[in-house]
Amino acid sequence: MRAIRYSAYGTPTVLETVEVPRPVAGPGEALVRVAGTTFNHVDATIRTGALANAFPIELPHTPGIDLSGTVVAIGPGVAGDLVGRNVIAFLSMTAPGAAAEYVTVPADSLAPAPESVPLPDAASLASSGLTAWQAVESAGVRPGQSVLVNGAGGGVGAFVVQLAARAGATVIATAGARSRDAVLAHGASEVIDYTERSVVDTMSRPVDVVVNLVRTTPEETAALVALVEPGGAFVSTTTPGVAPAGTGIRTVSVFARSDAAQLARLADLVDAGELHLDVSARHPLKDLARVHTLAQAGALRGKVLLTPTEW
Repeated sequence: MRAIRYSAYGTPTVLETVEVPRPVAGPGEALVRVAGTTFNHVDATIRTGALANAFPIELPHTPGIDLSGTVVAIGPGVAGDLVGRNVIAFLSMTAPGAAAEYVTVPADSLAPAPESVPLPDAASLASSGLTAWQAVESAGVRPGQSVLVNGAGGGVGAFVVQLAARAGATVIATAGARSRDAVLAHGASEVIDYTERSVVDTMSRPVDVVVNLVRTTPEETAALVALVEPGGAFVSTTTPGVAPAGTGIRTVSVFARSDAAQLARLADLVDAGELHLDVSARHPLKDLARVHTLAQAGALRGKVLLTPTEW
C-alpha cells in the first residue's frame, strides 16, 4: 500500500510517499481501508520533534490521528460482524496513523460513522469533536450561562461553539474575519475579531465559562481567567489557567482522550442535524506536505480533509 511517512524530524519536506507492506490486524485490532483523515496542528508539532519527549514515536512514522473508513479485516478476539462497517476513530498520537491506504486500529476505539455525510468528511469529527465534547463537559455548561470561546475559528472551536449553544448557553467567540460567518452559523451570538481588538479589552462583563483553545502566554491566560465570574470555570486545551484565591473559579486542563462511546454520540448528533461538520478544504493525501506548509504559513481554517483516493 501507499502511505505518507517521515524518517526524521524536520520541515514539511520530510514527508514523502512510500510503498510499504499492508498492515495485518493483530489481536483486538481491525484493519481499516482509509476513506479520510485530517490535518491537525499537533501532527505538525510532532513532525518537528518538539514533542519527542511527550509523544515518543518510532521512525519512520505515518501521521494522521483522525480516521474514517471501512473495516476490511479483523484480528483474533474481534466480532466478525465489524467487517464491512463504516467507522471513525481518534487514533493514538504515537501509533502509525491514517495518512495511508490502510491502518490497523484497536477495535474498541472504533465508532460507527455518521450516515448523513460523505464517509471521508466524517474523519473531521474524531479528535476535534471529542476535544470539544470533553471541554464543554468539563466546563459543565448549562442553559442560560454565558460562554467565551477563545479560538472559535479552528476545528475544535467549531464544535465547542455548537455544543455550548446546543446546551443552551449564550456564546461569545473570538475568530478572524475569514471565520466570522462560519462561527456565527455555528451558533455564536457575538464574534470578536482578535486581529482588530483584544478580547480582554472588548469584554464589558464577566462570563460564566471561558474555553481557551489558543496557546497563550501566562499573562494572557491570567487575563482570560479574570473574565470568569466567581464560581465559574476556565477550561483550556492549551495553556493551563490558575484561579485567584477565593474566587471559587474552577480551572481545568483538557487533554483529549479517545472515547468510542462519546464519538458514537457525536455521530448521532450529526445524523440528527444537531451538529454540523466544518470541512474548510479538501486535498489528496499525496499533498500532505503542502498542507503542512500552508499550516506553517497560517493559511488554514477549520478542518482540512485529506483523502487517499488520488495519488
